[in-house]
Amino acid sequence: MIRFLAPWWLLTILPVLGMAGLYVWRQFRKRNYAMRFTNVDLLRTLAPKGLGWRRHVSAAAFLLMLGALAAATARPSVDTEQPLERATVMLAIDVSLSMQADDVAPSRIEAAQEAAKAFVNELPATYNLGLVSFAKAANVLVPPSKDRSAVISAIDGLTLAEATATGEAVFTSLDAIRSVPSDGADGAPPARVVLLSDGYRTSGRSIEDAATAASQANVPVSTIAFGTDTGVVDIRGSVQRVPVDRLSLQELAESTKGYFYEAASVSELKQVYEDMGSSIGHRTEPREVTQWYAGAGLLLGLLGAGLSLLWTSRLP
Repeated sequence: MIRFLAPWWLLTILPVLGMAGLYVWRQFRKRNYAMRFTNVDLLRTLAPKGLGWRRHVSAAAFLLMLGALAAATARPSVDTEQPLERATVMLAIDVSLSMQADDVAPSRIEAAQEAAKAFVNELPATYNLGLVSFAKAANVLVPPSKDRSAVISAIDGLTLAEATATGEAVFTSLDAIRSVPSDGADGAPPARVVLLSDGYRTSGRSIEDAATAASQANVPVSTIAFGTDTGVVDIRGSVQRVPVDRLSLQELAESTKGYFYEAASVSELKQVYEDMGSSIGHRTEPREVTQWYAGAGLLLGLLGAGLSLLWTSRLP
């Protein structure tokens, strides 16, 4: 899709359109003048045979050349996907006791581990990847790096604990992102937090405060509400329902310009990770194609001049 970075310069096309209109008006004026000469047979003997339709070709090429050059002044561009240099992804996984619910086979935590490892393996090796686990508090298990084996090992070693500190998971992920070396680049690295949770926040700072901090850091938080509303867990002999807090997770994603997903099975969770993996590592940027328009204008100008020289021995 063509976009113009300086659209006001498209106004330069107006004089070109005016010239095209003037050319058409002149052609009709010539026709009307010719019709006043009533002796058509005599006119044919006096006037040499004209170029016919060919006389319009060089004029059309000339006008198209002007139009292309006018459009070039508006800096036309096309959207292209550019890889994110220093891209950093923080994977935050809920390890609260509710993750032992077996409404997702074999259990929520085991399904989450399996899908998370598939996600890690699909991410390009050039991205930094870190891992945060959260229950009553949030902890960086693996700082952002390109060491995938460390992340896989940490995922396999996840252990469950009481409470759910969803907001702390975001704050901890943001701190980890800030630790990424600049490597000579300006500003923070392009980053995203991918947060998986199955329950309501019961500890730590609020999700609203976390969303504000992520927005200020320009880090989208994509969230996955994992599990079903029928899940139950046995905690110290007490059976408790553990429904999913979809609303808070959706608001967290939307307020930080991330994406919200729901997954109720390991296959759905894998698909979510696959979708996110394909969108994390690129950003859409305009790439100027002014040279295309300038080149087209040059070719049209040469075409018009060449045809005019061939048919009339003069430039248009």
